[in-house]
Amino acid sequence: MSDQIPFPTVAYLGPSGTFTEEALLRLSEFKDAKLVPLGSFRDVLRKTEEGLYTFGFLPIENSIEGTVLATLDPIIFESTLLIQKEVVLDIHQNLLGLANVDRSEIKVVISYPHASAQCLSYIQTNFPNVEIRSTDSTARAAQLVSEMHDPTIVAIGPSVAAKIYNLKILEDHIEDFSNNKTRFVLLGQKSIPRATGRDKTSIACFQLADRPGSLLGILDHFAKRSINLTKLESRPTKVVMGEYCFIIDLEGHVSDPKVGECLEEISDSGVVVKFLGSYPRAEVVTKEDPPVNTAKNLGHIGKGWIRELLDPLG
Repeated sequence: MSDQIPFPTVAYLGPSGTFTEEALLRLSEFKDAKLVPLGSFRDVLRKTEEGLYTFGFLPIENSIEGTVLATLDPIIFESTLLIQKEVVLDIHQNLLGLANVDRSEIKVVISYPHASAQCLSYIQTNFPNVEIRSTDSTARAAQLVSEMHDPTIVAIGPSVAAKIYNLKILEDHIEDFSNNKTRFVLLGQKSIPRATGRDKTSIACFQLADRPGSLLGILDHFAKRSINLTKLESRPTKVVMGEYCFIIDLEGHVSDPKVGECLEEISDSGVVVKFLGSYPRAEVVTKEDPPVNTAKNLGHIGKGWIRELLDPLG
């Protein structure tokens, strides 16, 4: 990919100081690239698609708040860009403000909506009466706080933004869950990286007709080939109320015979498949906490639980 383009340009969600920029700087192949911060997700996608930049780089998923729809939906419904690579970054949110902030006087918290949501319990516990305002990025929130010179207004964002915009870190690591990670994707035009043996493929599946068992039919193609799915979610097609497409991430590269055969067979079964990319899978290092079985803690296991649920109802 980068071997063919000596000095690529990469557009990313700006301004300088975002988590997106931090994740992009992890990609050593772009050390000589021109990195261009843009003001919105749509600008990054549109200008990359128009060929003004070689690649676009954006967040697509967070371990607390889930899918970043501002990236995913345009990729599915509007764009022909393909995912080239993914990066997973540990995210630590910080409360940023002017040096003379009195915490009891804080009235407004500004941040990107996903970042605010990652710290919602913290905000509600420590600042129950504040106004939460949204902006295009965490770095833009820090920039606004710096420019407004109002000690009653603070931002939530990365520590590097505090340095860039001359703010004080009032409290660090304020995210509600310690193992907070965001997945970022590098997007490019019509190229598919070579298989590495540790790859992931992303697709969107549109059913031509809604019928019982249609999703099961799609999943059966993967199951009979022992292809592991790492993500499955649905999105409204934006055409008909109640009509959904399915976004699937699976292990393997489109050049792998069983993966390619599987996708073609799904297409032949009356499902429109939009290919979103085959790319190297990011290494995810998890925090070494005692393992927690979330499903066991939140749901029911074993026989008899339905009877136990209904017994109090008589």
